[in-house]
Amino acid sequence: MAAGMVMILAMSLVTMVLFFASPVDPARYTCGKNCTPELLEQNRKALGYDQPVLSYWVDFTKGIFVGSEFPKDPELKKSAPETIADCPAPCLGYSPQSSRPVRDIIVEKLPVSASLAIAAFIMWMIAGVGLGIVAALRKGTLVDRAIVGSALVFYAFPTFFIGLGLYVFLALKWGLVPVPAYTSIADGGVGLWLQGLLLPALTLALVYIAGYIRLTRAFVLEAKGEDYLRTAQAKGLKSGRILFKHTLRGALTPIATVAGLDLGGLLGGTIITEQVFNYDGLGRTAVMAATTYDLPVTVGIVLVAATFVITANIVVDVLYAVIDPRVKYS
Repeated sequence: MAAGMVMILAMSLVTMVLFFASPVDPARYTCGKNCTPELLEQNRKALGYDQPVLSYWVDFTKGIFVGSEFPKDPELKKSAPETIADCPAPCLGYSPQSSRPVRDIIVEKLPVSASLAIAAFIMWMIAGVGLGIVAALRKGTLVDRAIVGSALVFYAFPTFFIGLGLYVFLALKWGLVPVPAYTSIADGGVGLWLQGLLLPALTLALVYIAGYIRLTRAFVLEAKGEDYLRTAQAKGLKSGRILFKHTLRGALTPIATVAGLDLGGLLGGTIITEQVFNYDGLGRTAVMAATTYDLPVTVGIVLVAATFVITANIVVDVLYAVIDPRVKYS
């Protein structure tokens, strides 16, 4: 956990270094049309962009643990304290474009991206692993060639092409599914929530399904050649027991590693899908923040994405012992 925290803070520092190295002055985006050099300098000071990048990062890190105030202007706090926004810990900064704490923005947008990522993950794990097992068990047959060939076709197309195709044909032209629109469980119940996630999640899942079919097929075929499986077959164990208790346990360990990395990184991968289906999640917010040079929002989303990746890897490490009994933790 300590190493994970160090990695997350290091990523925030790298993001800030790249931001400060940009030739664009982010203070100009909050200066307005009638911007004067004096007002521009005042905005830069209020946003903290007049500081060295390391000082800005230290203030940001301190805000995570003890909170912060925006803008950090002692004179303004004395003359007009009502204009100072308080950001309690954990404070991820204050967005000058949205005039809101970054934490509030992330809490609002995260359910959209998280729902999309989890739904896609479930789809591709069930379909990808299941079809991969079928292809391995039917190696060299027409079924095997059809599954692998279809996987290659979907793997070759970019996400935005698949998303537009599903949206135009399934929703608009043929009307097989309702036009997708995100509805939270609190607003519309589980039914409308799942209905809104169907096409966007399927768009993400189809690309990953193709890769997991090939991975599962390869690992199952490799596991079938192990000596302990030949011993199990020689003992007369049923094929179903051999498959689920022995073959899959050996094959799913490397698949779980890849799945953990993919699930953690999927939060950033929803950007294109959210744009195609007009979903207002973290991916779309990240694009807007990068476009308007909103450093606090950009850093906050980077930290959330890094936390997802690190957490997913920790969960996968814990699950190793459950999936494969040969793995032991001291």
